[in-house]
Amino acid sequence: MGLSVAGSVVAICLCFGVTYGSEVARYDNYRVYEVIPTSSSQLKLLNDLKQSSDSLIFLESGTNVGTKFNIVVAPHKLADFTEALHNEGIHARLLETNMQKSIDEEKQRMVSKRARGAFDFNNYYELEDIHAWLDKLANQYDQVELLEGGHSYENRSIKGVKVSYKSGNPGVFIEGGIHAREWISPATVAYILNELLTSTDPKVRNIAENYDWYMFPSVNPDGYVYTHKKDRLWRKTRTPYSGGCFGADPNRNWDFHWAEQGTSSRCQSETYGGPYAFSEVETKTLSEFVASLKGKIQAYISFHSYSQLLLFPYGHTHEHTPNHNDLDEIAKATVTSLAKRYGTKYNYGNIYDAIYPASGASVDWAYGTLDVKIAYTYELRPGSGSWNGFVLPPKQIVPTGEETLDSLVTLLEESQKRGYYENCKDC
Repeated sequence: MGLSVAGSVVAICLCFGVTYGSEVARYDNYRVYEVIPTSSSQLKLLNDLKQSSDSLIFLESGTNVGTKFNIVVAPHKLADFTEALHNEGIHARLLETNMQKSIDEEKQRMVSKRARGAFDFNNYYELEDIHAWLDKLANQYDQVELLEGGHSYENRSIKGVKVSYKSGNPGVFIEGGIHAREWISPATVAYILNELLTSTDPKVRNIAENYDWYMFPSVNPDGYVYTHKKDRLWRKTRTPYSGGCFGADPNRNWDFHWAEQGTSSRCQSETYGGPYAFSEVETKTLSEFVASLKGKIQAYISFHSYSQLLLFPYGHTHEHTPNHNDLDEIAKATVTSLAKRYGTKYNYGNIYDAIYPASGASVDWAYGTLDVKIAYTYELRPGSGSWNGFVLPPKQIVPTGEETLDSLVTLLEESQKRGYYENCKDC
């Protein structure tokens, strides 16, 4: 196929996995290609490359013939990559000649913003800034209680807050940043949290004061710090494994149909599910915290990026959940609401069919293990037409937050209409 497994193992040490010393991963002259397979053999080649080559980063992965792959290619693997595609008759469209350019521009904006010392929603922030802001909210508002949902391999806190205006409310658990490079996720969680405390909009006040909110902007803190300090495109945790390999995909590591679909057994892979379910201390400790809330939370919402999708269980099978029709109808109303403000179009559906098979995800675990029947994953802006979705310009943080909050109001209204919060015995 032109790209050997042996060659790719070396590549991760030299290029993508800058895991030793003080060097920072750079993507100078890394090209980004759009590839659309037109046959099953072409699709198989791309999936094989995704599983076997660590010299390629798949920013977006198609699921079927005719769907799009966006792939970052290291300069030293360009010849092998293009030869492999040529041999299979695959056309690749060049989208970007220098991936590092977007990353440098993003970093410059962050440095400038931090120098001014403000925490707002016009830029992205490092973990310590987010945690300091949560501390400030807890001191400022009686309704805010600091929480620790667990800890990381490098002993960072999975810090969050509970927002509660009165007792007896049904609970909503909000999870952000499980994939480290998806910076719009923690930013959106922070934006929604701020609005729950400060908005004067009657619909926002209604959900703010009639639900208890358990909100965690960054549940993969080691990975998030690593994206700021070392490698902007890092996805996983930072647990060290044998062979100089680091991290597992924390959204393939939950103990619900673990490792059955859409996950890799290779540690070098970005979708490595770990050696066993809950092998990552982040998922283990967070799951224990969430389990302690059983009966108190009636909705579990996870924020990811990118592709503009609203997804619900299951990811491990094409079989539908018992309340599939409700979840589908709620999702339809939710994405319709989201589109009203800026015209942002989302697709929706169960994970397996709407995006790709993926087992061991947090939302599936909450649904299948804790019986939280309102369980959704947002894949935030941008849409699938963008190649640099993980480096979303910060000017899109507020619009993303606004339309997502609009949709969250509808999601809760529609699920309430269907009686999902009536039997809140332990609230």
